[in-house]
Amino acid sequence: MKELLKGLNIYLIGMMGSGKTTVGELLAKELEYRFLDTDAIISAVSEKSINQIFAEDGEDEFRQLESDVLQEVSAYLYTVIATGGGIILRQQNWSHLRDGMVVWLNVPIDVLVQRLKDDDTRPLLKREELQTKLTSLYEQRKSLYQQADITIGIEENDNPNDIVQKIMVEIPHKIRQENSDLN
Repeated sequence: MKELLKGLNIYLIGMMGSGKTTVGELLAKELEYRFLDTDAIISAVSEKSINQIFAEDGEDEFRQLESDVLQEVSAYLYTVIATGGGIILRQQNWSHLRDGMVVWLNVPIDVLVQRLKDDDTRPLLKREELQTKLTSLYEQRKSLYQQADITIGIEENDNPNDIVQKIMVEIPHKIRQENSDLN
């Protein structure tokens, strides 16, 4: 598979709680790629948690940091990159995402609610009913997520290894399709 990808980066996109970091780590191992998480890099560079950045500097500052980090990591090859759920909101980010293969982890809202109900680390989930907020965010972002090269529908019972295998099955189909589109 690594030879088939020829160093092409894999970008995982999707809602918060969709498992991008967990799946990304496993996928990187499977592909013999390095793994990077844009939120972890943002926290390390800024020396603040994502919550702190939102609280102290605002969402616009966070989105700018996110764009800057994406620009930096997109220069790498042989990398699986887990992105923040809102990275798709800025058009400029798509120019970097398009340099690789974009995989949308599409998780049903009710599954996200179960995963995130006790999570107090998500700044966009503060002060609102979880189901309502996640549904609203999903509806705002859905058309952008749908621009991914590959969509992986995730069921409630799928474990991270199942999801990695779904991605591994889809990658060759997408590469063959792109190659035939070039001819």
